[in-house]
Amino acid sequence: MKRPLRALAAAGLLAAGSIVAVALGGTASADTQICEQYGSTTIGGKYVVQNNRWGTSAQQCINVTSTGFSITRQDGVGSTSGAPVSYPSIFVGCHYTNCSPGTNLPVQVKSISSAPASISYNYVSGAVYDAAYDIWLDPSPKKDGVNQMEIMIWLNRQGPIQPIGSPVGNASIAGRTWEVWRGSNGSNNVISYVAPSAIPSMSFDAMAFINDTKNRGAITGDWYLTSIQAGFEPWQGGVGLAVNSFSQSVNTGGSTPPPTTTPPPTTTPPPGNAACAVKYTATNVWNNGFTAEVTITNTGSGTVNGWTLAYNLPSGQAVTNAWNATVTQSGSAVTARNVSYNGTLSPGASTNFGYQATLNGAFSAPTSFTLNGATCTRV
Repeated sequence: MKRPLRALAAAGLLAAGSIVAVALGGTASADTQICEQYGSTTIGGKYVVQNNRWGTSAQQCINVTSTGFSITRQDGVGSTSGAPVSYPSIFVGCHYTNCSPGTNLPVQVKSISSAPASISYNYVSGAVYDAAYDIWLDPSPKKDGVNQMEIMIWLNRQGPIQPIGSPVGNASIAGRTWEVWRGSNGSNNVISYVAPSAIPSMSFDAMAFINDTKNRGAITGDWYLTSIQAGFEPWQGGVGLAVNSFSQSVNTGGSTPPPTTTPPPTTTPPPGNAACAVKYTATNVWNNGFTAEVTITNTGSGTVNGWTLAYNLPSGQAVTNAWNATVTQSGSAVTARNVSYNGTLSPGASTNFGYQATLNGAFSAPTSFTLNGATCTRV
């Protein structure tokens, strides 16, 4: 399961004994203890380290070094069928108005030429946790609040925990094979890349994961990268877990954007004309559920500004969550409407959305679709 991002608190729990509660926005010049719930400090003149104890009232403390941090106390206990208790992490970019020094984020994905990354972890036994490299994206250049898309790279997981959603396949990225999960936590969509075994250190280009997510239709090049974070999500225990070192850059450049032109007149396909094509793919099917991806293509000569796709699911199928569209179901009738960032389809353009559904009986796919009242060609 996955945390909702939380706003920075105005005040935290007071630390006891020799543990110091560091003020938000401080700078660590030597090893620094942070026990404040949302306490943070900066290191290396570039990164923010945050305690981010969002899911429990129990105490948690981290020791911040010049290159990373370690968990020195973690008293919280979370159910392994629910969310973790915290996300102590180091990041570059902006997290709830807390921006790392000199960051160039948010920046549009299409403007990024590379995002070289390097991480080194220290793992421990006997705890339940994941080691997660988080990438956050949004259609707008947000510096506050929940982003619409989260990419999680699970370099390690210990205990009976799993990512949000369900498996949808595998991907070969950064010279490794990853199991890909997809779903939503109710606040944002999540795509997770899960390593089959623990990776203690890794150097890679974070754009490889961003581009794979874009190729899956979850984002576009117009979206903004807002932050990249690395740390741990503990459910139980975790003392001794550490980010030994963290390095992350975001390089921009490339060709000059084309000049702005006047868009063609906006139209919608008239009812009865096959001005659309739909591809329906079951990406994963198991005994009582499935995930599906639906690709819509504008095959007409005019631009579609706002779309509603309608179709009927076979008996025994019920949508439980969706991404890249607002999907509702009444009986067998399903209605999928565009969200803010994918409502415009120029001639020949495509967009896609997906969902997870329960299944009672054998799987079968819908047979017909209409877009804004026009019957679509099934491909």
